[in-house]
Amino acid sequence: MLRILVILSFFFFESISFSNDEYFLTLRYNEVNLRQGPSKEYPIKILYKKKFLPVLVQDQSYNFRKIKDHENNTGWIHISQLSKKKAAINIEKELIMFKRSTVYSNPVAILKKGRLIKIKRCKINWCKGVSGKFEGWLKKDGLWGRL
Repeated sequence: MLRILVILSFFFFESISFSNDEYFLTLRYNEVNLRQGPSKEYPIKILYKKKFLPVLVQDQSYNFRKIKDHENNTGWIHISQLSKKKAAINIEKELIMFKRSTVYSNPVAILKKGRLIKIKRCKINWCKGVSGKFEGWLKKDGLWGRL
Protein backbone atom coordinates (compact mmCIF):
# COMPACT_ATOMS: atom_id res chain seq x y z
CA MET A 1 0.00 0.00 0.00
CA LEU A 2 2.81 2.40 0.91
CA ARG A 3 4.59 1.64 -2.36
CA ILE A 4 1.43 2.56 -4.32
CA LEU A 5 1.09 5.86 -2.44
CA VAL A 6 4.73 6.72 -3.14
CA ILE A 7 4.32 5.97 -6.84
CA LEU A 8 1.06 7.96 -7.09
CA SER A 9 2.56 10.94 -5.26
CA PHE A 10 5.57 10.85 -7.60
CA PHE A 11 3.29 11.08 -10.67
CA PHE A 12 1.19 13.84 -9.08
CA PHE A 13 4.16 16.04 -8.20
CA GLU A 14 5.87 15.26 -11.50
CA SER A 15 2.79 16.45 -13.41
CA ILE A 16 2.78 19.90 -11.77
CA SER A 17 6.48 20.57 -12.26
CA PHE A 18 8.00 22.09 -15.38
CA SER A 19 9.23 19.78 -18.12
CA ASN A 20 12.95 19.59 -18.85
CA ASP A 21 12.20 21.16 -22.21
CA GLU A 22 10.51 24.22 -20.69
CA TYR A 23 12.48 27.38 -20.01
CA PHE A 24 11.89 31.03 -19.24
CA LEU A 25 12.37 34.01 -21.55
CA THR A 26 11.15 37.60 -21.26
CA LEU A 27 9.33 39.93 -23.62
CA ARG A 28 11.76 42.09 -25.62
CA TYR A 29 9.42 45.04 -26.31
CA ASN A 30 6.68 47.10 -24.65
CA GLU A 31 4.11 45.68 -27.09
CA VAL A 32 4.11 41.98 -28.00
CA ASN A 33 1.32 39.96 -29.64
CA LEU A 34 0.27 36.59 -28.27
CA ARG A 35 -1.31 34.63 -31.12
CA GLN A 36 -3.62 31.62 -31.24
CA GLY A 37 -1.23 29.68 -33.48
CA PRO A 38 2.38 29.61 -34.71
CA SER A 39 2.09 32.09 -37.59
CA LYS A 40 1.29 35.76 -38.21
CA GLU A 41 -1.82 34.51 -40.00
CA TYR A 42 -3.41 33.49 -36.68
CA PRO A 43 -5.48 36.06 -34.74
CA ILE A 44 -4.05 37.93 -31.76
CA LYS A 45 -5.32 36.67 -28.38
CA ILE A 46 -3.55 39.15 -26.10
CA LEU A 47 -1.47 42.29 -26.61
CA TYR A 48 1.15 42.36 -23.85
CA LYS A 49 2.27 45.86 -22.87
CA LYS A 50 5.09 45.07 -20.43
CA LYS A 51 8.72 44.79 -21.49
CA PHE A 52 10.68 42.10 -19.58
CA LEU A 53 7.50 40.18 -18.60
CA PRO A 54 8.66 36.57 -17.98
CA VAL A 55 7.05 33.78 -20.00
CA LEU A 56 7.53 30.02 -19.86
CA VAL A 57 8.37 28.52 -23.27
CA GLN A 58 6.64 25.16 -23.66
CA ASP A 59 6.96 24.29 -27.36
CA GLN A 60 8.26 25.59 -30.67
CA SER A 61 7.27 25.64 -34.31
CA TYR A 62 9.74 27.21 -36.72
CA ASN A 63 10.27 30.81 -35.52
CA PHE A 64 7.39 30.76 -33.04
CA ARG A 65 7.40 29.71 -29.39
CA LYS A 66 4.37 28.47 -27.44
CA ILE A 67 4.41 30.26 -24.10
CA LYS A 68 2.52 30.37 -20.81
CA ASP A 69 2.45 33.52 -18.67
CA HIS A 70 2.07 33.91 -14.90
CA GLU A 71 -1.73 33.96 -15.26
CA ASN A 72 -1.76 30.65 -17.23
CA ASN A 73 -2.57 32.30 -20.57
CA THR A 74 -1.05 30.32 -23.45
CA GLY A 75 -0.35 31.14 -27.06
CA TRP A 76 2.36 31.70 -29.64
CA ILE A 77 4.95 34.50 -29.90
CA HIS A 78 7.54 35.07 -32.63
CA ILE A 79 11.08 34.41 -31.35
CA SER A 80 12.19 37.93 -32.36
CA GLN A 81 9.85 39.30 -29.65
CA LEU A 82 11.58 37.33 -26.87
CA SER A 83 14.76 37.98 -24.86
CA LYS A 84 17.04 36.06 -22.48
CA LYS A 85 17.07 38.89 -19.92
CA LYS A 86 16.31 37.76 -16.36
CA ALA A 87 13.06 38.93 -14.78
CA ALA A 88 10.36 37.64 -12.45
CA ILE A 89 6.84 38.44 -11.25
CA ASN A 90 5.80 38.55 -7.61
CA ILE A 91 3.23 35.76 -7.16
CA GLU A 92 2.54 36.37 -3.47
CA LYS A 93 0.05 38.88 -2.03
CA GLU A 94 2.96 40.92 -0.66
CA LEU A 95 6.69 40.28 -0.91
CA ILE A 96 9.24 42.12 1.21
CA MET A 97 12.40 43.36 -0.49
CA PHE A 98 15.36 43.44 1.91
CA LYS A 99 18.65 45.36 1.86
CA ARG A 100 20.63 42.09 2.20
CA SER A 101 19.82 38.42 1.59
CA THR A 102 18.48 37.78 5.10
CA VAL A 103 15.13 38.44 6.77
CA TYR A 104 17.06 40.13 9.59
CA SER A 105 18.25 43.01 7.38
CA ASN A 106 16.34 46.25 6.82
CA PRO A 107 13.26 46.09 4.56
CA VAL A 108 13.52 48.25 1.43
CA ALA A 109 9.99 47.90 0.04
CA ILE A 110 6.85 45.76 0.07
CA LEU A 111 6.00 44.60 -3.44
CA LYS A 112 2.38 43.80 -4.31
CA LYS A 113 1.29 40.74 -6.30
CA GLY A 114 2.03 41.04 -10.03
CA ARG A 115 4.97 43.44 -9.60
CA LEU A 116 7.74 42.98 -12.20
CA ILE A 117 11.32 42.59 -10.91
CA LYS A 118 14.42 42.68 -13.11
CA ILE A 119 16.80 40.08 -11.69
CA LYS A 120 20.49 41.00 -11.28
CA ARG A 121 21.75 37.80 -9.65
CA CYS A 122 20.63 34.93 -7.45
CA LYS A 123 21.90 32.85 -4.56
CA ILE A 124 20.41 29.55 -3.38
CA ASN A 125 17.21 30.99 -1.84
CA TRP A 126 17.48 34.70 -2.69
CA CYS A 127 17.59 36.94 -5.75
CA LYS A 128 18.82 40.52 -6.01
CA GLY A 129 16.49 42.57 -8.15
CA VAL A 130 15.28 45.99 -9.19
CA SER A 131 11.64 47.04 -9.27
CA GLY A 132 10.93 50.67 -10.09
CA LYS A 133 13.23 52.81 -7.93
CA PHE A 134 13.80 49.99 -5.40
CA GLU A 135 16.72 47.57 -5.35
CA GLY A 136 17.21 44.71 -2.90
CA TRP A 137 16.97 41.01 -2.12
CA LEU A 138 13.83 38.86 -2.43
CA LYS A 139 13.09 35.29 -1.38
CA LYS A 140 12.95 33.06 -4.48
CA ASP A 141 9.83 31.16 -3.45
CA GLY A 142 7.69 34.27 -4.01
CA LEU A 143 8.90 34.77 -7.60
CA TRP A 144 7.80 33.35 -10.97
CA GLY A 145 10.19 33.68 -13.90
CA ARG A 146 13.79 33.36 -15.00
CA LEU A 147 15.98 33.39 -11.90
